[in-house]
Amino acid sequence: MNASRRTWLGKASATLLLGSGLGITRPLLAQTPRPAAGAARVVLLGQSVPLTGSANEIGNAFAAGSRLAVSDFNTRNAATGLQLKLLQLDDGYDAARATTNARTLLGANKADMLFGFVGTASSEAGAKVATQQGSLLFAPFAASDTLRGPDHPNVFHVRPGMIDEALKIVRQCATVGQKRIALVGDDDAMGRAGLAAVEQAITELKLPPLVASALVPAGADKLDAALKTVQQQTPQAIVLVSLSGTTAGAIRKLRKSGYAGNFMAFSIVGIDPLYAELGKDIGGIVISQVVPSPRPSAIPIVKEYLAAVDNSDQTASYEGLEGFIAAKAAGEAVRRAGRGFNTATLQRTMTAMTDYDVGGFRINLRPGLRDNVRSIDLISISADGRVLR
Repeated sequence: MNASRRTWLGKASATLLLGSGLGITRPLLAQTPRPAAGAARVVLLGQSVPLTGSANEIGNAFAAGSRLAVSDFNTRNAATGLQLKLLQLDDGYDAARATTNARTLLGANKADMLFGFVGTASSEAGAKVATQQGSLLFAPFAASDTLRGPDHPNVFHVRPGMIDEALKIVRQCATVGQKRIALVGDDDAMGRAGLAAVEQAITELKLPPLVASALVPAGADKLDAALKTVQQQTPQAIVLVSLSGTTAGAIRKLRKSGYAGNFMAFSIVGIDPLYAELGKDIGGIVISQVVPSPRPSAIPIVKEYLAAVDNSDQTASYEGLEGFIAAKAAGEAVRRAGRGFNTATLQRTMTAMTDYDVGGFRINLRPGLRDNVRSIDLISISADGRVLR
């Protein structure tokens, strides 16, 4: 870990995290220590993740944190012979490639389950292949809430649903008297899922409907027209459901046009890439977060993650911590299921993990569309990069 990052982590004021792991562009296996004598049980987690492409910073950070947790699990369980192996394939944030990867991982590579697919469309693709092949998908990142219903008993979520984030965001707007809410997002599976979640949250909280919404196709040069339509409705707050590129572009254009309202963003935007895009212009934006802050704290899982980062060439990030938590939870499920588990027994084990304490941070692997076990933070970022609450 570099000296400047170590200095940052020691500061009491939380500065924005600018690292996001290694830029790996080839299939990668997390290292597995040699198990003790006797028959070993090596459990293969198959991950399709955007190590390149528009979401590569999020994908690399999540993948890197996952590798740290797998290595830690293997060290702790070396004497038992129970080991994890993490095979990561790049999908470039493309659902078709994620589908191909899922089939390869479960077919040729004989993965015991799919793990940590990143992106709404990619997660849907992974879930479909897992269902077709009688397997599991564990800890998808930014999955649609449709994957949380009874039709998907083989999909297990570590992060809360988009509806949980939407309720937090919309409730905060209402608390400060902002009832004229608009939404801007990417015209893709993630944007549509976010729009549905925000509309559902508004209905449940009995607030007025969105004054405007615009989902913008990638590369279609339609952002200016979409923002003009939204701004004509004079929203007090604009919710952004998009990756950092669209989000940063929308914020800059709206501010330049004189818009003085608030911006609210889902955790899927990624703080690091958004800061890289906006720099000091990020000041005042509110972003929901589904894991604790990855700065020094008394929370055991954060201390554990930062200790692992200190002994690696990675830098700490929200997405890295989430990947660490996800892989740690997968390891715990495998441990509880026992060396002789099969898909059915592992699924039953995961289903029972409805209040798992992963080091001072509780997760529910089997929520419906509500996850009351977990809290969601709303943070804002100052112009000089400090994370504020």
